[in-house]
Amino acid sequence: MRAGQSLLAMVLLLAATDHTVAADAAHGQELYESRCGGCHSLDANRVGPAHRGVYGRKAGSSANFGYSTAVKNSTVVWEEKTLDAWLTNPQSLIPGQRMNFRVATAEDRADIIAYLRKESGK
Repeated sequence: MRAGQSLLAMVLLLAATDHTVAADAAHGQELYESRCGGCHSLDANRVGPAHRGVYGRKAGSSANFGYSTAVKNSTVVWEEKTLDAWLTNPQSLIPGQRMNFRVATAEDRADIIAYLRKESGK
């Protein structure tokens, strides 16, 4: 009986342990600069809007950028889930938007999001 209780305790402990790996903002910066930097900057609008402060901001609300009507009219707020969905498939999240770039792997998306969050002071 004692061995059964120990096994049960071990199973419960393992089930409660978070097995996710923390996102790597430093790697996210490298990815951002190499994959996103052609169209985006943290501090300047380019083909796409500036991203400093994007985490926690409503989509289409940054001043002085010509967003598509779809993005301006969306109710999306940029956070973990919405940024992940956007980087996975922007058209699926906000139909009619103009960005056609995707980040294939969940790990890379998480790292880019961690970088954007850090640079947004969150």
